[in-house]
Amino acid sequence: MTLLGVPARSWTLRPDRFAHVPPNWFASVMGTGIVAVAAHAIDDRSAVLTGLSVAFWLLTCIVFAGVVTATAAHWYRHPDVAREHHRHPVTAHFYGAVPMAILTVGTSTLVAGSHVIGHGAALAVDAVCFTVGTIGAVVTAVLVPARHLVGRAGDRGEPFGGWLMSVVGPTVTASAAAVLAASVDSAATSRILLLVGALALAISLILASPILVAVVRRLVTTGPGPDGLAPTWWIVLGPLGQSVTAACLLPHTAAAVLDAPTARVVRDVGLAYAIPVWVAAACWIVVAATITARSIARGLPFGLTWWSFTFPLGTFVTGSAALATVLGGTVFGVMLFTVTADAGFVALLCAWTIVTARAVAETASPAAQPLARGTLER
Repeated sequence: MTLLGVPARSWTLRPDRFAHVPPNWFASVMGTGIVAVAAHAIDDRSAVLTGLSVAFWLLTCIVFAGVVTATAAHWYRHPDVAREHHRHPVTAHFYGAVPMAILTVGTSTLVAGSHVIGHGAALAVDAVCFTVGTIGAVVTAVLVPARHLVGRAGDRGEPFGGWLMSVVGPTVTASAAAVLAASVDSAATSRILLLVGALALAISLILASPILVAVVRRLVTTGPGPDGLAPTWWIVLGPLGQSVTAACLLPHTAAAVLDAPTARVVRDVGLAYAIPVWVAAACWIVVAATITARSIARGLPFGLTWWSFTFPLGTFVTGSAALATVLGGTVFGVMLFTVTADAGFVALLCAWTIVTARAVAETASPAAQPLARGTLER
């Protein structure tokens, strides 16, 4: 059968790849960029690690450009669907991935991209990303919980790890501020960046703490929930690992602009927070891994939530590496935190490889429409 001389089969409508592009996709930028940052964090002047960091930075930029383009096309073609993401009780929290992706692009450009584009250009890119990402992180951390977590309990559903996505962004700002402050020449600018980082860390911890309590209470009282939610339990590791990273890097960078006694006090305060939280993060890895293993045994379905296996684990690597740096060459620092950071990085590479392979395969498949939607069935 033909229509106007064209086979009818050619008239079949192709699925619109831009019909459903939720903010969850920015987690792929975070998950790729954290590999570049983590490789730099554990780099012991190894050419292999430096090359790996640069390679993942380039890949991060490519993924970021692709996700931004797809998101723009989605908003242009389907503005009503895009606006619905703001009102969705699950998807809305993943708007926190947008500023965190921008911050990750900026930091990875500074620590890895500088080998390619030069320090000056990398610093300029990071400054822009830091400014935009920080504003977005604070706005998201305030507005999303205010809309979806304040009010009647029935409107927000059961607590789950995804709730943290909207509030953990300022913690990423805190770590990014420390890295950026260490790279600027002006002591005054460095102090401002460190102050912004400390305030961002405080804001994030204040907002994240009650959510962490609610999520853990849900796990204890009602269990982990559907298998599809299993990856989101790794998100709990994000604020823990990222805050450890910030609590170590901010005092370490501040030592260059503070007097010795003050720097020592700030360092001790940072360690007093970082070490017990690092222990809690290590314990949580066991919990999340157990939930994941059980879900895999029952046939864990693939979805955008699988990117939760990457960035949170990467923050644990950077937190371990930051503790090793602060503690210097002590036996404790080398034997525990350095080894843990190295082992965690290997696990991160494995997780990223598996998730990326599945994401590429599922995205290329016309039948993978639930993946394109990126919604969570709860």
